[in-house]
Amino acid sequence: MAERIRRRTALALAGLAATAPWWPRPAFAAASPIVKPLPEDKFFVYGTNAETRWEALRGIGDVVPVDRFFVRDHTSTPLLDADTWRLQLYGTGLRGSPTADRPVEFGYRDLLRLPSRTITARIECAGNGRSFFTTQQGQAVTGTAWRLGAVGVARWKGVPLATVLRRAGLTASAVDLLPQGLDPNYVTGGVDLGPVRRPLPVRKALDDVLLAYEMNGEPLPPDHGHPVRLVVPDWIGVASIKWVGRIEVAASALASPWSTQYYRLWGPDYPPEGVLLGRQNTKSAFELPWQASFDAGREHVLTGRSWSGTGGLRHVEVSTDGATWRRATPLAPARGWQRWAVRWRPPGPGSYTLRARATDRTGVAQPDVAPYNTQGYLFGAVVAHPVTVA
Repeated sequence: MAERIRRRTALALAGLAATAPWWPRPAFAAASPIVKPLPEDKFFVYGTNAETRWEALRGIGDVVPVDRFFVRDHTSTPLLDADTWRLQLYGTGLRGSPTADRPVEFGYRDLLRLPSRTITARIECAGNGRSFFTTQQGQAVTGTAWRLGAVGVARWKGVPLATVLRRAGLTASAVDLLPQGLDPNYVTGGVDLGPVRRPLPVRKALDDVLLAYEMNGEPLPPDHGHPVRLVVPDWIGVASIKWVGRIEVAASALASPWSTQYYRLWGPDYPPEGVLLGRQNTKSAFELPWQASFDAGREHVLTGRSWSGTGGLRHVEVSTDGATWRRATPLAPARGWQRWAVRWRPPGPGSYTLRARATDRTGVAQPDVAPYNTQGYLFGAVVAHPVTVA
């Protein structure tokens, strides 16, 4: 799969790379918003986005293969040439305050020569689970109606962002970064908001953020950020900017529409200015299709996954009757999320509702009701999963 993607990308780039300078340059898009195949047995497709079907992960280890890893694009996947790609850093938080037209630059091969790091980390859209605000809680929200499949764990290799920042001349006065992608500008309501970009505190950037150029042992595929992307563990997905090309480093706070207009919690229980999103919350999902069917009269093994932006879990519980809960059995040490299983013998034919809830390392369990916000972010309540026994 990865080799086919590379061949298709190379062909698409052959006639493009020689005709345009790197910066400013258009982000050349594929014929459709998403490059890779999106078979119906692996994905739900919502325009520029593709959600992983949970049943497609059954029997798969912690790491999600590229062919079933979800895609979140604000516009469309650009096809970029690693040989002409540059990462530009500038701003008042760097020594000498390099400007946007005279930045510090790193090429793709420059990154390959720097000390690398490999991590297994989860990427999750802030709107993952959004549909359940409406279907389960009867509340109107805006945005893509994801179920729980806008999440995936991969093995990422790259250079710690801290390494590049220090080589670029990071100063002690630096406060915020503003990483910016090379995807096409996002236009909504007739307003051009520019390329996707979102502030990231320097303290997080220096902690565990990666400038990744490999995914699952292969060069990043186009849909997942080729040639280089950010991976920001445990934070909402928009922080992990794909196709990153510029990073402003400032000695003062930075902002963008993705921190002022979007990715804030708005609603009756929040202050007028909203609350800026950072870390992800805790969720659980069964590796089953919606309205899955089971045979009566025998025992079944229910499997699923739970995860948390707080850094770990204490345990996972499963209910098959809406009243009693049983501890699920971990299937392996957690890497990015916890895979688990529980045995179930249905008492007879009929309709049932399965529920799974995780308790994070701080002792906080998933609630029965998620706090409402108008844009449907961070749905973390226990999800009622309907099944039939026949």
